[in-house]
Amino acid sequence: MSGYNAVSAKNTENAPSGNGLYSHSVAFSHYNNLSAQLPIDPATGKLVAGGIKEQAEQCFTNIKAIVDSIDHVMSDIVRITVFVKDIKDVDAVDEVYKTFFPTYVPARTTVAVAALPMDAMVQVEALLSHGEGTIPNEPQSGDLIKLTNNTPNAPTSSLSTQTVAFSHYNYLSAQLPIDPKTGRLITGGVKEQAAQSLKNIKAILESIDVPFDDIVKLTIFLKDLSDIEAVNEVYSTFFPDSAIARAVAYVPARTVVAASALPMDALVQMEAVVSHGDGTPPQEIEDRHGIVIWANNTDNAPKSSLSTQTVAFSHYNHLSGQLPVDPKTGQLVAGGIKEQAEQCLKNVKAIVESIDHVMDDIVKVNIFVKHITDMAAVDEVYKTFFPGTVPARRTVGVSALPEDALIQVDVVVSNAEGTPPKA
Repeated sequence: MSGYNAVSAKNTENAPSGNGLYSHSVAFSHYNNLSAQLPIDPATGKLVAGGIKEQAEQCFTNIKAIVDSIDHVMSDIVRITVFVKDIKDVDAVDEVYKTFFPTYVPARTTVAVAALPMDAMVQVEALLSHGEGTIPNEPQSGDLIKLTNNTPNAPTSSLSTQTVAFSHYNYLSAQLPIDPKTGRLITGGVKEQAAQSLKNIKAILESIDVPFDDIVKLTIFLKDLSDIEAVNEVYSTFFPDSAIARAVAYVPARTVVAASALPMDALVQMEAVVSHGDGTPPQEIEDRHGIVIWANNTDNAPKSSLSTQTVAFSHYNHLSGQLPVDPKTGQLVAGGIKEQAEQCLKNVKAIVESIDHVMDDIVKVNIFVKHITDMAAVDEVYKTFFPGTVPARRTVGVSALPEDALIQVDVVVSNAEGTPPKA
């Protein structure tokens, strides 16, 4: 495998133990995927004493410990995701956040969820740029530049950058249905709000000369999951966007998440991961142009006209959220949480194998459960799918899931072979 990127998982004693269920950081190519950090004191293995500020500080302290352990700095973070149990706690979290990001601010997503592991008030996750790359004994372009951009045509915030590009990806801050001219939520219901969120994403992409169809993954956060049909009506008017995309019926990978609350009491919020074919300098010109998006579906996993099972670009594959649906029947599998967790991971495995990859190529797993107390049972099943290498991981409790499922899983997969340039 000389000349190929390798998955590099690392742990440090200065952050809470993953107990063999996750790695603190998993680097591949030009990104490090960090596991979501709870406010756990690594010395005791318990939640820190105090309230939301103390918990937020411990989350960021744990992230900094991991970042320091791999010889990086906090300004290498491309995107931060903040999960809170109570949306009213966001202001307090922001006070702490500013002390860790006094000048540069990454792209950011903030959402309130039904529950977090260990009954924590907050959980924070980071994605890190990794300029040195992961080709063994062969340093890559360690001086790659991180490009940040804001446009007045989309909502601006002092706490986040609208889009942060590094190497061949752009990560956007989650977009709320805010009118950038007024800074307020638009009037109307969920359809109007969904349209505004997507308009904001489109405005950001246009400001960096990136087509809308370069989106490879979209995450939709909904305050009321029953609004999904209305959102889908709007969604279908935005995707596919271009004539080329319409010709092949391209739609990005997608995950839908129920939020207990969203900033500004919004009904919907959308987060996009975007391909960036021209890369960030000083990548050589021949390595920067014409990389193609590869979208793939297999009959061995559930299909949807609104999403692609996996979308590869450059050195990553992004998978749609997988529900415990039997692809043969299109129905939820019989049984409880163990059976549903197994089906989700079987669906993930089927997709991964359909693109000639293996489960060890997974660098990040996101788990959404209806009952956080089900995680012990989920972990029993999880270990059978990851007996050796362990990806980075995020676990969140949600109030509801599509199909009234008990669990949903999505993953990010390394793609050592990359995607080819156009002929």
